[in-house]
Amino acid sequence: MKSQQRADYWREQITLWQASGLSGQIFCQQHQLTYHQFVYWRQKYRMPEDPLSPGFAKVTATVPVNSAELTLSVSVKVVVVLS
Repeated sequence: MKSQQRADYWREQITLWQASGLSGQIFCQQHQLTYHQFVYWRQKYRMPEDPLSPGFAKVTATVPVNSAELTLSVSVKVVVVLS
């Protein structure tokens, strides 16, 4: 199989896998694919699932804020407190 044909084949397999809703391992078992090759091509064609846009996002409070303190939890390790 030529390199372009191989790339086209794996792009099609990755597309089918995404539409299947199956885990990668189960998809490979059902389609007689080698899992480590599947992982290689999946990473090669991976598009960001949720691309981050640079900058700030507008946040609107759903409940009026009666406090002068604002706590923003970014992650478990990052908490910003404005007072």
